[in-house]
Amino acid sequence: MNNKDFLNDMAARIGATPKEVQQMVGHFSAVLADTLEEGDILPVQGFGSFEVKKKMERVVVNPSTKQRQLVPPKLAIAFRPSPTLKDKINEQP
Repeated sequence: MNNKDFLNDMAARIGATPKEVQQMVGHFSAVLADTLEEGDILPVQGFGSFEVKKKMERVVVNPSTKQRQLVPPKLAIAFRPSPTLKDKINEQP
């Protein structure tokens, strides 16, 4: 499914135009970014939760040169699906 198909499907399900759905998705991503920037968790009922996790610094080895490199710490976005979403995906057709 590409973005256009997603917007059209969502528009048909909620009775809105694809342009309105695109604006809603844009607002959701803005709220998500702001919330994660503050270090908070954003739970979405029936879908899952988004949070920022800190990855510690680590040493990696280049397999071809055997050279060791230090990878600095960084922040990463983590998504944890809700049990409802897991059950829906794991249903057998």
